[in-house]
Amino acid sequence: ARGAPPTVSNGFQRPPSAPLLRRRRRSPPRALSAAGARRAATPVPNAGRNGAAVPPGKPAAGPPPPPPPRRASQATAAALPQRLGFDPYQTQEPKSAYQTYAVGRDQASERAHGPYQPHEPGYGLHQPGHSPYDDQIPDPKSRMLAIQNAKAYLLKSSTTSGLNLYDHLANMLTKILDEQPTNAVDIIENISKDVKWAQFQKKMDTLRDEHEILPAFEAAEKRKALFLKANGEGDEELEEEIGETPLPNVMETAFYFEQAGIGLSKDESYHIFLALKKLVSVQPIQTCRFWGKILGLEMNYIIAEVQYHEGEEEEETEEEEVIEEGGKRRGDVEDEDEETEKEDEPPKSTYKPPPVIPKEENGTGANKYVYFVCNEPGKPWVKLPPVTPAQIVCARKIKKFFTGRLDAPVVSFPPFPGNEANYLRAQIARISAGTHISPIGFYQFAEEEGDEEEEGGGGRDTYEENPDFQPLSVVEMVDSLSTWVHHVQNILKQGRCVWLNPFQKSEEEEEDEEEEKEEEPDELQQEIGPPLLTPLSEDEGIQNIPAWTAQPSTNLIPQYAVAILQSNRWPGAYAFASGRKFDNIYFGWGHKYSPENHSPALPPPVQAEYPSGPEITETRDPTLEEELAFKAAKEEALAAAEEEDDEEDVEDDEEEDDD
Repeated sequence: ARGAPPTVSNGFQRPPSAPLLRRRRRSPPRALSAAGARRAATPVPNAGRNGAAVPPGKPAAGPPPPPPPRRASQATAAALPQRLGFDPYQTQEPKSAYQTYAVGRDQASERAHGPYQPHEPGYGLHQPGHSPYDDQIPDPKSRMLAIQNAKAYLLKSSTTSGLNLYDHLANMLTKILDEQPTNAVDIIENISKDVKWAQFQKKMDTLRDEHEILPAFEAAEKRKALFLKANGEGDEELEEEIGETPLPNVMETAFYFEQAGIGLSKDESYHIFLALKKLVSVQPIQTCRFWGKILGLEMNYIIAEVQYHEGEEEEETEEEEVIEEGGKRRGDVEDEDEETEKEDEPPKSTYKPPPVIPKEENGTGANKYVYFVCNEPGKPWVKLPPVTPAQIVCARKIKKFFTGRLDAPVVSFPPFPGNEANYLRAQIARISAGTHISPIGFYQFAEEEGDEEEEGGGGRDTYEENPDFQPLSVVEMVDSLSTWVHHVQNILKQGRCVWLNPFQKSEEEEEDEEEEKEEEPDELQQEIGPPLLTPLSEDEGIQNIPAWTAQPSTNLIPQYAVAILQSNRWPGAYAFASGRKFDNIYFGWGHKYSPENHSPALPPPVQAEYPSGPEITETRDPTLEEELAFKAAKEEALAAAEEEDDEEDVEDDEEEDDD
């Protein structure tokens, strides 16, 4: 437009009255002389606006001089505040660097993103005017909306506990104001825990209070029966208890093992002591001993080793034999019925399984002692069944943790023949055979029985206490393992302590099988294990680890020390000796130590296919042409046979006519 004011090259408009200025080159500054420098440094008194001197007492007259001309850059800088919305002539308060940065950041975010909506995460206190460092009063509507958003965030419930932060903080402040503790800031974490814990407390009913049963009270109720005596007990029974009794002194044994830091707490040892007393009073027991404690995943096993009076256990074995014989008879009857029902029997397999090795009789070998177990003192004792050779052989091939339930199945490969009670009994037999030891000379063989057993060729399985035993010193028993011997029979690979030939037949079986001549298997070599009372020095080590570790209970007072032996083959098996007293105990998981990781046995190889031959090969189906040719040949053969028959009949008739 013609009347439009002229513009400068940078786009800003200039007022019409402002002259168009041109840039002039500045001349380099000239050096001042000494007099000129002094005049320039000397201030002029009563100088006016133009720099001229004004006489004193007379004010400066005349209009103010016009401002010096501004260049284009200065005009642009002056117009920039107006363009941004600021009044350059209005007095403004100085702002901090944070306010300047916040305003610029918010303007940049609005240009890039636009205003935040209520559902967006940036909406709230970070909006312009909501900064805590902002001195201006924000919009009350936006402030209330930000407060509502913050409160809604604090009211969000937790997905794990169901609580929210708003109520938790309110309860904390209420608790602090009510109690007014000193140094509340130092215990704010504990106050938070107390407030959370109070949320999960059981609220009592106003009509009837529900008393909580503590675990200690439940344990006391279970063991209450151990501390009670039966009705009618008096001084007479007390005198009997003081005399000979099969009850072992568990507390004395625990004291000796405690010298080496081995054993249970005194409370648990005393509870076991009372539980064994209850067992002895119920069962007809001749000897009783605390065998040890085997740990389990759910519950543990407290084990008692007992020996019945003579004649008491035979009745139980007779009942078991009657049940087995009855089962066999029933099986025979069923077999006869099946034979009568089946007319055409399928072909029978010629495979014969290996003969079942019978278990050792009660009171001998691995079944010399009877074992009772319970999970805790005060619970009923349960008698374990006798162990069989098959269970011992299979237990050597597997490694399973005990659960604490006797009826739990044992899932393993090879499959174990029994449940956890049988597996526990097998492990007890293995641990006893390898870790029950005594000082040399404490036991001796009976002279009469020893001669008879040597003549018969069997190992000695009985011994007696030596009345002339002279105990060795603790130093001698610790320095040499030859001062300790095994007093429990070793278990052979067959699973028995005394080897038995499974193919040996009785006289009746030999007479019945004289007619049947079959290939007899090769004779098995008799297994021979180490005899009883073998020194520990003959035990084989585990690679570079010795089988046993011997040490005194203390080196500070050696004259009162106790000899302690620890088994490295069965971790958890210990023995002590002090004078004429010694004992064995076991605390562990019931597993044998192996330097390598346990690798289960592999399944057997896949059975080979039956060799194919012409007698079992399936014939090929004939084609239609072959069937027609076969029918034609068959008809021709029938016709030829009929013709031959006719000719023979004719010849026979002619011969009869001639006669």
